Amino acid sequence: MERRVFSREHELFREQFKKFCEREITPNVDRWEEQRIVDRDTWKRAGEQGYLCPMLDPKYGGSGVDFGYAAIINEEIVRAGSSGFTAGLHSDIVVPYIDSYGNEAQKERWLPGCAAGDTITAIAMTEPNTGSDLASIKTTAVRDGDSYVINGQKTFISNGILCDLVIVAAKTDPESRHGGVSLIVVENGTAGFEKGRKLNKMGMHSQDTAELHFSDCRVPVGNLLGEEGQGFYYLMEKLQQERLVCAIGAQAGMETVLAETVKYAQERQAFGKPIAKFQNTQFKLAEIATEVEIGRVFVDRLIEEHIKGTPIIKETSMAKWWVTEMCKRNIDLCLQFFGGYGFMEEYQICRAYRDARVQTIFAGTTEIMKIIIAKSMGL
Repeated sequence: MERRVFSREHELFREQFKKFCEREITPNVDRWEEQRIVDRDTWKRAGEQGYLCPMLDPKYGGSGVDFGYAAIINEEIVRAGSSGFTAGLHSDIVVPYIDSYGNEAQKERWLPGCAAGDTITAIAMTEPNTGSDLASIKTTAVRDGDSYVINGQKTFISNGILCDLVIVAAKTDPESRHGGVSLIVVENGTAGFEKGRKLNKMGMHSQDTAELHFSDCRVPVGNLLGEEGQGFYYLMEKLQQERLVCAIGAQAGMETVLAETVKYAQERQAFGKPIAKFQNTQFKLAEIATEVEIGRVFVDRLIEEHIKGTPIIKETSMAKWWVTEMCKRNIDLCLQFFGGYGFMEEYQICRAYRDARVQTIFAGTTEIMKIIIAKSMGL
C-alpha cells in the first residue's frame, strides 16, 4: 500500500539512509549486543551525515526538515535490526527539550554538538520508587547562590552510560507536586554526578541503560531549562512526540518480523510441504497481517497530523498502547512458527521477542495510556 504521508523527497531520503544502515548499523548489531553498548563512532558518523536531530534549525547544525524525516530514521534503524542505536531517543525526545525551552545561549552551547554526534543525550525522570508518577519524584535541586545542588538517584536511564548531557527532572520545591518539578541539564564530568552500573536487561542488550547518582552535584543556575517549577508541564507537552516515536518503532518492528515469518513459513518443510501451506499457518498469518495493516494506517495518519502540528495527545496514547501490545502479542505468535529455531539467538525473531517486551512499559505503560485516553473522554 502506498504511504501517502511521505513525499518523493522523503522516500529519496529513505533510500539514502537505508544505505547508511546497511553500511554502519546492520554489520555491527551482533557485536553491539555482545558488548552491550553501541560504538560512539556510529553516533559520530550519523551526525556527520546529517542523520541526528534533522528537525533542528540549520544554524544549530540541523536540516530544518519536518518530522517525516525523523519517522523514516526511526523506522529504518529498526528494520536494520538494531534496538540499541537510539537516535530517536536523542533526536526526537531529549534534544527537543533544549530546542523548545532552552534560551539562545543554551541552544548555541549544546545543540550543535547534539546534531554532530559529539554530544549524546539522555533524560532522567524515573527513580527507584517512582515510575509513571513524575510529580512524586524525590530528587531535589536546592538553589545555593548561582548554583543548584542536586541530590537523588535515577534508574532505567537510556543512554545512561554514553550520555554527555542528561536532562534531570528534580524538585526545586519539594512541598509542591506538579509545580515543584524543574528540568536541569547536567554535563558529564560534573562533580557529584556519577554513572552507576549498566543494567542487565531482558532485551535491548545493545542499548545502554544505567543508574545515575547525584550527590551534592552543583550545576550553574544557567543550566535550568525554561522556568523553575514548569518541568512537569514541559514533560507533558512533549509526550505526544515521544509516544508517537514509540508507536513508529513498534510498528516497523512488527512489519519486519511478519515479513521474516512469511518467508520462513514458505521455506520450512513439514510433512512434505512448506508450513505456509497448512491452513492454521495461513489463518494465523492472515490475522497478524490484518492487525499490522490497521496499525500502519493509524500510525501514518498520526505522523501526518503531527507534522501539521495537530494536538493528538489522545490518539498518540492510543497508538502507543495498541501498537506496542499488538507487536508484543504477534511477535509471540510468529516465534511459534519457527519452532525450536525461534528460541535460538542467531535467529532475529528471538531477539525481536526479547526486545518487544519493554515497549508496553517505557514512555508510559499501557495502563497509563488508558488513563490518559479515559480522561480525554471526560471519564
